[in-house]
Amino acid sequence: MNVKKALITGITGQDGYYLTCLLLQKGYAVHGIARRNGRQALGALEELSSQDRERLTIHWGDVTDASFIEQVIRKGVFNEIYHLAAQSFVPQSFTNSYSTYQVNITGTLHVLNAIRDASPETRMYHAATSEMYGLAQQMPQTEQTPFYPRSPYGISKLAAFWMVKSYRESYGLFATNGILFNHESELRNPEFVTQKIAAAVALIVRGKQDVLELGNLDAKRDWGYAPEYVEGAWRMLQQSKADDYVLATGEHHTIREFVERAFAHVDLPIRWEGEGLEEVGVTKKTAQIVVRINPVFYRPAEVPDLLGDSTKARTELGWVPKTSFDEIVRKMIVYHTSPSKEDILTSC
Repeated sequence: MNVKKALITGITGQDGYYLTCLLLQKGYAVHGIARRNGRQALGALEELSSQDRERLTIHWGDVTDASFIEQVIRKGVFNEIYHLAAQSFVPQSFTNSYSTYQVNITGTLHVLNAIRDASPETRMYHAATSEMYGLAQQMPQTEQTPFYPRSPYGISKLAAFWMVKSYRESYGLFATNGILFNHESELRNPEFVTQKIAAAVALIVRGKQDVLELGNLDAKRDWGYAPEYVEGAWRMLQQSKADDYVLATGEHHTIREFVERAFAHVDLPIRWEGEGLEEVGVTKKTAQIVVRINPVFYRPAEVPDLLGDSTKARTELGWVPKTSFDEIVRKMIVYHTSPSKEDILTSC
C-alpha cells in the first residue's frame, strides 16, 4: 500500500497541530518545516503525545531560505504540501512590515518555485486569509468579492494569493488558496485577541490578574473552530481540479460579545459603563472593573467587519462548520481553567 506523504510548513502553530493530527489519523507520513530555535521547541506540537511526535519528521529551517526549501521538496517527493508558514499577527505586521513581506511573500514564492522545478505533481495548499478583504466591499464576502487589505499582513497575503493563482494558471500546478476566516481553538497563539481574552478571564477569576486591556471592542469577526478549518484545507487538495475557497461560518460577532461570553462562562457576568476610551467592563456581582480600553491596541487602519460566505466550499467540498461561537468560547475558557489540559487535548 502506498502511503501518502505530506509536508506542512509552519507546522508548530495552531493549524499545524490540528492538520498534523488529521493527516496522522488518515495514515499519512507527515513531515514539517519548523524554524530553528535554541531549544528546538515545537510550539503547539508539544501538546502531542510522545508517540505521535515520534511519527513526525521535522526539517529545521526557514521558508525564506530558497535552497533549503528546494532541497526538502526535491528529496521529499510529497503528494501534498500545506503552506501554513507566515507572520500572521496583524499588529506585528505594522511594526515589522519588512519581515512580514519576506516570510509571507518571498517564502511562498520559494515554495512555488520548488514545486514547479522539483515536484510538479505535488498538490499545494496555501493558507490565505480574510484579512485580504480588509475594508470589505460587500457583505458577506465570497470568492468574487474585491480585496481591500488594510495592513501589511493583508497586503502580503494578497500578493501570495495572486502568486499561487498565477502559478496554477501559468504552469499547471495543483495550487489552491484557502481564504480562511478567523478560526480559533484551545491552541490559538496567546498574542491573538481571543486567546488573550480567554487566558485573562481565567487569571482574573483566580485572582491572579486584575484587568484585561483591549482595543476596538466593536470589531466584528466570523469566528470558526480550527480543527474543522484544517479539515476543509485537506478537502481542497482531494478535488479533481485546483480552485480557491472561502471557509467561514456565515456569522459574525464583536470582540465585545466574545468578552461577555468568556466572563459568563466563569459565572462572572459583566456590564459596560462609560464611553469611548473611558468605557470599562464591570462585574455585575462585585462592581470590579475587569476590562479597560487601551488605545495601544487599536490598529493604524481598522478592519471593522468581516463575514464570510462559504457556499462554494459547502457545495463543492461538502465542508460544513459545526462548532458554534459560544462553544468555541467555552472550549477556550475550559482549557485555561482546567487543572489538567491532558483531559482536553486528546492524542491523534
